[in-house]
Amino acid sequence: MSGADRDLVAALRAELASVEPFRPCDRAAEAAGLGTAAIRGDRPALARLMVRLLREDDSHGTRRVTGSAFDWDRAADHCRAAYLRGRFLVRGSLSITAGRYHLEFVVPADEGPVLAARLAAVGLPAGARVRRGRGVVTWKGGEAIGTFLRWIGAGPSLLELESRQVSRSVRGDLNRLLNAESANLDRIAAAAARQLAAIAVLDADGRLADQPDAVRAIAALRRAIPEASLAELAAELGIPRGRVQRALDRLETLALHAADVPSDRHGRAEWHARARRPAPPRERGPVA
Repeated sequence: MSGADRDLVAALRAELASVEPFRPCDRAAEAAGLGTAAIRGDRPALARLMVRLLREDDSHGTRRVTGSAFDWDRAADHCRAAYLRGRFLVRGSLSITAGRYHLEFVVPADEGPVLAARLAAVGLPAGARVRRGRGVVTWKGGEAIGTFLRWIGAGPSLLELESRQVSRSVRGDLNRLLNAESANLDRIAAAAARQLAAIAVLDADGRLADQPDAVRAIAALRRAIPEASLAELAAELGIPRGRVQRALDRLETLALHAADVPSDRHGRAEWHARARRPAPPRERGPVA
């Protein structure tokens, strides 16, 4: 991940750790989700959260609560959200790579299928597998990850995450459109070069004058507007695009074959050279 993405993920975790559950049952559920896992030194917000929750009075049922004590089946949705927030803070990770989002829980092997089933029960199905003896529950879609983070209490950091995702998506779409347009222009330029060379050959050996009026008109317009597409030529002449295509194909085919009258061999050789020469690539950088 880039430095900006790492900072955003850290801000998201700090935001979730600062959520203050209002109901005693939610505090008990979050403490159950946190369990007794060791806290890394670079997560002070999580350490403060655990100290705050585990210092709750025993009357609230939060002292020495572990993950095994949480009754998922009988819990309300807000308690489930608090429990999952605790599990994510101690067992979850979020990574961003090239605009792709990956969220996973790394839990004991026997907990993996249970956690996946619980997530599926609340409409958030996730993949589950065993990796190096640990259970891994994952999402790889931005929509599912956003729904989960929103449900467990993420706010401004999630909005920033989604804003970046939309921005990346727009840039990607724009780059694809620009690349497609560039390739289309390259094809038009290559075809126009072949057609102009063929028209020059036929004009030099006199065969262009023998063509029907419509074909000559199309050849003249191609010479006048070499950069025009077939659709633009057709619109200019007021005829179907297919008719323009057939006329230009006819001219290229005639230029490939020797005429019965004396012809400009050098001109035909130049046409062959142009016909086989690939169009130069267009250099266009990605959208910033």
